[in-house]
Amino acid sequence: MKRRLLVVGNSMHPLIFRPWSPWRPLLGGIPFDIVNAPRALRLPDIRGYSHLLLTGSEASLLGSYDWCEREADLVRQAVSRGIPVFGSCFGHQMLVHALSGPRYVERSANPEIGWTHVEMSEDDPLFDGIQARWSSFVYHLDEVVDPPAPWRVIGASPRCATHVLRYGDHPVWGIQAHPEIALRRARLILRVTALRGMKSIGGTARALRDAPPANNVAERLIINFLGIASGAPDRMSDITAPREGKADPQSGETPITD
Repeated sequence: MKRRLLVVGNSMHPLIFRPWSPWRPLLGGIPFDIVNAPRALRLPDIRGYSHLLLTGSEASLLGSYDWCEREADLVRQAVSRGIPVFGSCFGHQMLVHALSGPRYVERSANPEIGWTHVEMSEDDPLFDGIQARWSSFVYHLDEVVDPPAPWRVIGASPRCATHVLRYGDHPVWGIQAHPEIALRRARLILRVTALRGMKSIGGTARALRDAPPANNVAERLIINFLGIASGAPDRMSDITAPREGKADPQSGETPITD
């Protein structure tokens, strides 16, 4: 199959928050489609894609919306077909929710808002060309806690022990960080956060002061990810399909295609 990426956006308010936007310039000439899961009545047929990327969100999986379960079904279909899957922040948590169940996503005891460094504990092809210690913007109030086998923790930050995960040896990875968010956008997010009272003025000032130099982590991740070929279909007998949550009907929206 020729490469074609499906980007699943997870924005509840797409007029003001478009989490797929920072990824778009990193995709080069790879054909891709974008669908915003909270507004879609149905998601595209995964059989038309070679790779799947899940974005961040202002939503929480602790709410268990109906659209989250539709997205979880899509993840399970992709993994069962050997399609490489990558999730960032909410997308990272969605992978664990979809493949192991909702109990492994909880409220963070120490939310990360600002910048952090991530220490890799083992080599992995997704991180080829990236230093074992890398920095990234982070913004999350929930996190993955004690994920079961076959999940492997391959990287951690000082305040999040499950910052980088891989689903066994399957081509499925999640990172809690937002390496795609550039310094300028990150600073704007922090200032808005302070104005909304979600982070102290002093804490925001420290985060802005401690911002690390720009790096190419997001670019390398995407290059490596899109360079991983789809594999043979797998027998996924260890996947659970949780069906818990409250209804959240949404209006339909067709995929945004570039």
